[in-house]
Amino acid sequence: MSLANRHILLGVTGGIAAYKAAELARLLVKAGARVQVVMTRSAGEFIGAMTFQAITGKETRSDLFDSAHEAAMGHIELARWADLVIIAPATANFIALMARGSANDLLSTLCLATAAPVVVAPAMNRQMWSDPATQANIETLQEHGRLILGPAAGEQACGDVGPGRMLEPADIFDAVNGMFTSGALAGVRALVTAGPTREAIDPVRFIGNRSSGKMGFAIAQALEEQGAEVTLVAGPSQLPTPSGVTRIDVEAALEMHNAVMQIAADCDLFVATAAVADYRPETVASSKIKKTAESQEMRLVRNPDILADVAALASGPFTVGFAAETDNVVAYADEKRQRKCIDMIAANDVSSQSGGGFDSDENALHVLWEGGQQELPMTGKLRLARQLVELISQKIHA
Repeated sequence: MSLANRHILLGVTGGIAAYKAAELARLLVKAGARVQVVMTRSAGEFIGAMTFQAITGKETRSDLFDSAHEAAMGHIELARWADLVIIAPATANFIALMARGSANDLLSTLCLATAAPVVVAPAMNRQMWSDPATQANIETLQEHGRLILGPAAGEQACGDVGPGRMLEPADIFDAVNGMFTSGALAGVRALVTAGPTREAIDPVRFIGNRSSGKMGFAIAQALEEQGAEVTLVAGPSQLPTPSGVTRIDVEAALEMHNAVMQIAADCDLFVATAAVADYRPETVASSKIKKTAESQEMRLVRNPDILADVAALASGPFTVGFAAETDNVVAYADEKRQRKCIDMIAANDVSSQSGGGFDSDENALHVLWEGGQQELPMTGKLRLARQLVELISQKIHA
């Protein structure tokens, strides 16, 4: 399902059709979406918050000034969290609020504060719908990029017959599901590396790093969601293989290099997220090294540069590298991009103060390419991966 793990913020306003929002929430949750319901105060006159909490497993939110959340700017966090905002039902009053940019409660504030698409499913009496003021408000919302779904025509709660009924939950669900099934990379053969490498010292010990592989696995999933044919070359990791992705497990940098170079020439896209060891021990002991001497010396030799070797291929794939840095993040990353002659690089700060990077479920990226750059702020790694894949798709098609 394309809605799996998507963050859907469902806004419920005060109309009789509010009961239908519970069914919409159920369909979204069943499809694997993470649903957060935000109700207006008047919506609570038609349906209880506990209903939505039971369906979604999340506390239903309604108060803008909520001491339990606002210390951390709760409404801004929600606005950033959402991949999509759905207002269903959207009353004539709430549509008017949105059209004039009002922010007098949690839901209307979220609609202004979010960068996510906003879908509006109107529901009201047929005369209210046809009133010139409502039609002008709808036109304003469309000019602002809001997607209007419905309304449907039929018998209404007041006994009138005509346009104004909220679309059925299944119809709204189908429309929303279609928004995440673009297949922008259909037919693209993508190769992704992820995780750490382990460079053996002896049968027991190795040189490694703190990479969990989470970012690379998320990128593989995001590419597959967009229709790409994805092969994932993974260093040691216990993470599950994303659905639809072909996985090749390796351990050392030389193994990863060999696996990548066998495939890369036939690929359209190469995304190198793996934290590959720069060096390996020159010799590997055949048995465990005993702790006898006060000190040990070890000679290291350089591993091959997988990203640079792929970028150097004649008619090679579009190449995307990663730069994990602790200082001068953007400058070092751009120098790496130019030195290795790659198409795009995603830089992330892995210092202890950044809050993201290795082992974390969140990350932030500064993406650079020839003549341009874009900052992707701190968020969950899967959501961040989808944002990066959207950028990659734009550059490939350009």
